[in-house]
Amino acid sequence: MDKISVAAARQAEAIGRQVTLQGWIRTRRDSKGGFSFLELNDGSSQGNIQVIADASLANYESEIKHLSAACSVTVRGEVKPSGGKGQATEVLASEVIVHGWADAENYPLQKKQHSFEKLREWAHLRPRTNTFGAIARVRNCVSRSIHNFFQEEGFLYIHTPIITASDCEGAGAMFRVSTIDPAKPPLKEGQIDYTQDFFGRPAYLTVSGQLNAEIFACALGKVYTFGPTFRAENSNTSRHLAEFWMIEPEMAFYELTDNMDLAERFLKRVFRDALDQCGEDMQFFNDRIDDTVISTLDAIITSSFERVSYTDAIDILAKSGRKFEFPVAWGTDLQAEHERFLTEEHFKRPVVLYNYPRSIKPFYMRVNDDEKTVRAMDVLVPKVGEIIGGSQREERLDVLQTRMDEQHLKAADYWWYTELRRYGTVPHSGFGLGLERVIQFITGMQNIRDVIPFPRTPGNAEF
Repeated sequence: MDKISVAAARQAEAIGRQVTLQGWIRTRRDSKGGFSFLELNDGSSQGNIQVIADASLANYESEIKHLSAACSVTVRGEVKPSGGKGQATEVLASEVIVHGWADAENYPLQKKQHSFEKLREWAHLRPRTNTFGAIARVRNCVSRSIHNFFQEEGFLYIHTPIITASDCEGAGAMFRVSTIDPAKPPLKEGQIDYTQDFFGRPAYLTVSGQLNAEIFACALGKVYTFGPTFRAENSNTSRHLAEFWMIEPEMAFYELTDNMDLAERFLKRVFRDALDQCGEDMQFFNDRIDDTVISTLDAIITSSFERVSYTDAIDILAKSGRKFEFPVAWGTDLQAEHERFLTEEHFKRPVVLYNYPRSIKPFYMRVNDDEKTVRAMDVLVPKVGEIIGGSQREERLDVLQTRMDEQHLKAADYWWYTELRRYGTVPHSGFGLGLERVIQFITGMQNIRDVIPFPRTPGNAEF
């Protein structure tokens, strides 16, 4: 017998095959006709497959009639056409082997419908629910799509370090990495002496792989990173995590407009793949979570992204007549309410904002000729606002040093970064996309903690 997935067994092409299926029972229903209907799922698809277990099976009375949700089984039998509504096939079992039992009285997922917040307490069980199984499959699809896109575009995948001594964003909210005994720290002049630490200096979990990726872009052309990043902000919002995954491409010889073009192609590819390859799961999200997710993705895929300077955007917002919670003024960062107004009401399409004030952006962004703005860009989408942030990087050594002085950064900590500008400096650009933020957008899930397998937030690192 062929060992296949439930997803494969649900296809009409499987009819007539002798198969072996393995998974977990979702429900059991006994018929007066002397057989039971078992709903089996193995995580390969949103839908279950119905298994018909006849009373003639040797373990029918002793085991099959006692199966309940979460019991694990192997089913052998023939795939038959199904007369049931909404299913093309079913399996007539010739053998049902029980591997693991589940206490029907105490198994928490079958008693009632639980909130997403409650399910976070059961991170070891929530992947068994329809919603979190669907999220896992969409996340897998998006991750594969990201790699496929960049590989097809001629990028090299670079593994940048998780432990770093530099702060890319200058935010200061970083997790420290240390082997120093907190009960007996070595001291020098009343301060902890980090020269005696493992790395001989303060070290942290990275907030971004960008600076390291720039090193490789300035030697190999086009590269991307895809890995975990960390922020030690004490934030408990529905949009923040302490540990999350970032995709960060860096491209030599790319101007800002090239960066915009790449970001637009990238998003459209990821969204299209999610719709094409996860149709059943996306329909689930459209039916159960947000009835606009499919139409929103379709509209983005077929639209042209509007490109608007920060200055023009401020003017549009100021003249809109709308009273915003956060006042609009040139020189301040835009808030989600401003970004959503631009995408949902004014332009009614994704927007790429560019040329932000230099005072609100990091040191590595290229300064424009007006000396007031930098070649930054943010890609905004409906319902969320910013989904991608990026820029053309500052390739001029003297300007870079000035910007570092402005932001009170120690040049000695970035000697290697500035040295790239001494040996064959080149215009280059890049951007960053948070994986969880894009999964949240695709699925319509309201809380970012529900689109990562094990959320790390203040006070939560149990699983």
